[in-house]
Amino acid sequence: MQRILPLAAFAVLAGILYLGFTLRDPKLLPSALVGQPFPAFELPTLAVPPGRATEADIAGEVRLVNVWATWCPTCLAEHGELTRIGTESGLSIVGVNYKDDPDKARAWLGRHGDPYDFNVVDAAGDLGVDLGVYGAPETFLVDAGGTIRYKRVGEVNRRVWREEIAPLLGTLRAPKGG
Repeated sequence: MQRILPLAAFAVLAGILYLGFTLRDPKLLPSALVGQPFPAFELPTLAVPPGRATEADIAGEVRLVNVWATWCPTCLAEHGELTRIGTESGLSIVGVNYKDDPDKARAWLGRHGDPYDFNVVDAAGDLGVDLGVYGAPETFLVDAGGTIRYKRVGEVNRRVWREEIAPLLGTLRAPKGG
């Protein structure tokens, strides 16, 4: 038994490492939430005066939900692409301002533009935990029924939009039936 336990531990570790090295894109991490409803939440919005938003505000149409923060340099790098996506595709984008100061976030959006239909303030990071967020930015594609269909860890750039998100968006927007 003493000899089998270290061997079993090694086999499990080797299996995990093998799976990690076989991911096509390390930014495209598998998520247990893909195929699941958007987590329940009730948070203040970034609007002045702040309102309240829940998961019901996410449902109703296909949306891109983007977790961002002013302290995140990659969020600034992807910001122009999110603006372009919203303008050119008409896709609704919702922001989750993650572990940030709401006043700084409003000023940041004033400086750089606001591609979001609305933002929720996740100051404590509770929604982020429920979403399995590793950090900012992270982006989710949510269908009209409120089900998460895609998760991206890291920057959404033109290639990610063209190769990953836009094709999936096309299937989600396609008319049902035949």
